[in-house]
Amino acid sequence: MIDTWFNKDLEKIFEAHQTAVFIDESEEGAFLLETINGEYQLIKTETEFDEIEAKFEIEKNREKANKYLIYTTSPRDKLRFIREYCETDGCIEIKYLQNYIKEKVHKHLNLNLHLEKEELISAAKVSIGKDQTYWLDLSHKGASEIFDLEKELLPFLDDPKNYLKKYDKKVQEIFFKKINELIDQPYLEKPPQTLATEVVNHLLNGLANNNPNKTLLEVYNKWLDSKSCQQSFESYLKRYKLQAKSDVFAIHLSHPFIEIDESWLEELGKNISNKGFVSDFLPKINQRIANRAAQHLGVTFWIHIKAILEFDEKNINQLSSLEECVTFYLRHFYKLDRAIRTLYSLFLDKETLIRPIQNFYKNLAVIFLDKWFRYIDNYKSNQVGIIQKIIDENELKTAIIVGDGVSYEFALDITEKVSREYKLSLEHQYLMAGLPSETENNMSQLYLTSGDVVPTKSERESFIAVNNPSKDIGFRELETVNEMADSSQYLICSHKDPDKLGETYQQKALKYFNEVAALYASKIEQLLKNGYQNVYLVSDHGYVLTGILENSDKIEVDFKGNVNKNERFIRTADPQTIDKNLLIEKNINYKDYKYCYFAKRLGPFKTPGVYGFSHGGFSPQETIVPFLKWSNIPTRHESLEIYFSNKEDLKEVTGDLFAIKLNTRSAKQDLFTVERKIILLFFVDNKKHNESEIITIQRNQEIKKDYSFGSNKSIDCKIIDAVTKEQLDKVTIKQSTARDMGDLL
Repeated sequence: MIDTWFNKDLEKIFEAHQTAVFIDESEEGAFLLETINGEYQLIKTETEFDEIEAKFEIEKNREKANKYLIYTTSPRDKLRFIREYCETDGCIEIKYLQNYIKEKVHKHLNLNLHLEKEELISAAKVSIGKDQTYWLDLSHKGASEIFDLEKELLPFLDDPKNYLKKYDKKVQEIFFKKINELIDQPYLEKPPQTLATEVVNHLLNGLANNNPNKTLLEVYNKWLDSKSCQQSFESYLKRYKLQAKSDVFAIHLSHPFIEIDESWLEELGKNISNKGFVSDFLPKINQRIANRAAQHLGVTFWIHIKAILEFDEKNINQLSSLEECVTFYLRHFYKLDRAIRTLYSLFLDKETLIRPIQNFYKNLAVIFLDKWFRYIDNYKSNQVGIIQKIIDENELKTAIIVGDGVSYEFALDITEKVSREYKLSLEHQYLMAGLPSETENNMSQLYLTSGDVVPTKSERESFIAVNNPSKDIGFRELETVNEMADSSQYLICSHKDPDKLGETYQQKALKYFNEVAALYASKIEQLLKNGYQNVYLVSDHGYVLTGILENSDKIEVDFKGNVNKNERFIRTADPQTIDKNLLIEKNINYKDYKYCYFAKRLGPFKTPGVYGFSHGGFSPQETIVPFLKWSNIPTRHESLEIYFSNKEDLKEVTGDLFAIKLNTRSAKQDLFTVERKIILLFFVDNKKHNESEIITIQRNQEIKKDYSFGSNKSIDCKIIDAVTKEQLDKVTIKQSTARDMGDLL
């Protein structure tokens, strides 16, 4: 705030005069020159010759009304040629800078400061740009408040070398001393980066030993909240060496050490069968889940551990039908599958951590599967012809996304990523897949109403097209959906992931699943923005994950004759002798095979292939698949409608230039229909070619925009809302092949 007071002193002089002299006899007030108003012309003088030049410059331009500020360190009685300006115009004279500062603080704030000279000058320099509360805090709390370390430390730690350039060496020294006091060590001159590292180590030591400094803890929390400073924290953390701890639980809850979380997980694994230990451990898990530091650092796996630990298997005993088993899976057990999938993606290469959790999960799965397979004779697939059924039941524009290997639990990852502005139907949730639950069979059931199995995607799509000759049906790959994917009344979009990923990488593919879910969600939103009022998501089958596999987990059978063995099912030409407590037999005709066998557990049949990500079996994880529907619900308030008003003119345009006319209409005259911001998107061959600036159009206004074809003969143009990206109108602009005769006719 010293800058404000200094500039007010100057303003008083310049209100009546053209020239002011700043005599800095202390030689410590030059920093104030950096705060002056830019309308003053600064002249510095050191010698008599400098004074002569200054006087000549000022007098020469006296009639131009220029304002001059002369800076000198010479005492007033030593001045010769500019002294008259001190007497006739005005002068600010600082003999002792600390006295000038005290005087200003007392005059304006009625405060008396009791600080050493260097501290007082440093405080004045730091006060630049601050308000009077800075001096009030300094008066009450003393020198410790010269620097607000909770604010100053973070930018210093983020960039130690460059942050201090705004302070001179004396101020830097005061700053360094305050930091050393904070971390309880004597001041020694050292490079800024060295001191910064010592501060961070002190902070991390405090967290590791559960006794962090209060100020540093505040800085730490702000650091975690700052996206721009995240990289520097990660760099410090990588260099920090965490000392071995005899008690891994004796640590601050906001610690940033993933190795501590993993040590907690290891201890849990050792005691997971100890109900007392688990009961005492759950509050720590709840605290870590809610902890802001853990969230910012991406330590989110505890929520999945909690889901597994808190699962109540007693409820399984009450299940008395397959319908109840399905409902139980949809409401409760899917959470375990979702949790173990996420944990596998993080810890599958850390066997000591994941194996106890896996065993705990598999024990629960055995209990549930026992009930599931007890009532399995009542299992019925309702997957056949579901795409045709959707087409028949929807007159509105409808898109159908056909996923491959999208399990029910994974589909919920997708639903969480789709914007809540689109309504997710509660009536559509799941389907029961056909058997065996593998791609060729189940994709055929989705597309074909006959129940036949066809091997290729083109055959399946052809069936839909041939059986709906009067309907406008389009097909495309989901990843190609963009702003132009809206021409068909019914659009069927297929996508090979996660199944393709799983077949290629097995369980290693799990690390990509978040990206897959994000792709599905973004394309669902894009289709809804493109004008599809309903978007469905269906899938052929789910999957099971092997996890860490032992030989004892593999199921061996001695089948005779023509046998086709897969990881999750076996086809045979002839019936086999089986243990019905372990296997299920189904009459399913396929090529030369008449029988199909499934295991009553999650373990795979012993095969030569690679284990990990598999499907084809009879478990709920493989056979309960998503059947989800999103609808584009209009906003509560009707917005201004924007449309192309010259569509007929754009059907055949002569010449290279064309004009687009935008107009408005609205049934209501209210605040929400006053104006709208839009963007024009241009496409050539279904690929974005150009994009306009944001255009603001008001009610009852027509806007004309001129563009050129360039080398293109046909251009598609769309109007989209600049904020919501909702499609408002579209038009195809075609260049006429007729010659432009202009005024010759």
